[in-house]
Amino acid sequence: MTHPHPLPLSLILFGITLLTSLLPLTLGQQPVVNALVAPITKDSCTSLYTIALNSTQQYLIDLTGRFVWGPCPTFYYPVHCTAPICNEARFSDCPIINGYRPPGFCRCEKSMRHPITGACFSGNETLIPIYIASTDGRNPTSLVSADYVNICAPDSSLAGLPHGAVGIAGFGRTSLVSLPARIAWDVSGVPWQFRLNGNPSFYNRFALCLPSTTNAPGVAFFGANPYHFLPTYLPDISNFLTYTTLLQSPSYNDVAYYLNVKGLAVNGMSVSLPTFSVKLSTTIPYTTMRTSIYKPFIEAYKTATNWIPHKPSVEPFELCFDTRDLGSTRVGYGVPPIDIMLNEGKNWTIFGANSLKDVKANTACLAFVDGGENETVAITLGGFQMEDSFLLFDVPNSTLGFIPTLRGLQTTCSNFNFTSLV
Repeated sequence: MTHPHPLPLSLILFGITLLTSLLPLTLGQQPVVNALVAPITKDSCTSLYTIALNSTQQYLIDLTGRFVWGPCPTFYYPVHCTAPICNEARFSDCPIINGYRPPGFCRCEKSMRHPITGACFSGNETLIPIYIASTDGRNPTSLVSADYVNICAPDSSLAGLPHGAVGIAGFGRTSLVSLPARIAWDVSGVPWQFRLNGNPSFYNRFALCLPSTTNAPGVAFFGANPYHFLPTYLPDISNFLTYTTLLQSPSYNDVAYYLNVKGLAVNGMSVSLPTFSVKLSTTIPYTTMRTSIYKPFIEAYKTATNWIPHKPSVEPFELCFDTRDLGSTRVGYGVPPIDIMLNEGKNWTIFGANSLKDVKANTACLAFVDGGENETVAITLGGFQMEDSFLLFDVPNSTLGFIPTLRGLQTTCSNFNFTSLV
């Protein structure tokens, strides 16, 4: 019998310290806040990412997901089927699996498809209260209460998640039901919430900064800048952002974020490709390409690196190198950069730290995977390619502010100071 691996002791101690040091600050009237902050952990077994709610409860981050879902407590209050948060979530991923419905109350019931296992299940929608830290952009400052829309999933829904995860947090493009959307509505004090202490300027804007290490957390921000990282002399990271338009799928049920792209380039040379789109995903570890995109891309990369001796392939990667033949730079191995060319004339540049993955001693492989000719989306940008990138999603305005790698600024996503100064 196998036993779940516990969270690293450093992260457990961090959560306990944060909760105990900030909880007294929530007594009395809840403060008006401009931003909230939470740590992001990279799981060593799955290379997936979880966000800590209530300081230590880990939820898988699903950038393409509509809901937050996981097992509910024994007693909970289901949402009525006519509530706005039920209406916005009216489309389901799978057929509803009918269960017992008490007479006299119309429950909001939804179905979900597990992003890792593909399994379908149904559950009632409810509101779950949480505490989450507010921030001045440099440190956590106090704990504030909020709630999120949760779909009450069975215990079996935890299969395939990182060890210790208690559910999945959807960060997809919604107005009311994804985690960032619900937090924004809750903190802003919209009328149907009957809150008088909210902040009207707090809207559906969030930032993700995925860690490249399993030993220290990255960070998620909800709300307004500033966003500061160590060392302390660095200015607000938002000063360095490049902005691009986010595209939306014509399918209402697809709440993922898509880049508005016109092509790829390797070492500054454009790759001849058919028309394609790029989806952002945190539930696949490496960028996956349709075969018609992957083959010309991999050939272009082979040509650009023909001076580097190859090593045997290591699944799931095709092109591998002897790291003793690679130089080292501030942004990773000294290999040709890969540009995602955006339609506004800007580039998302992937350097060595996000293109080559160490797989064993003296071997690193190009971390892009052939997804087959029938892959639905031409390119899905995976978590590894977004590690130590700063990504600011402005959902109402459909824009993405991005820094492809913080390493160029001599910092990383694990350099937010989670120590409370209060």
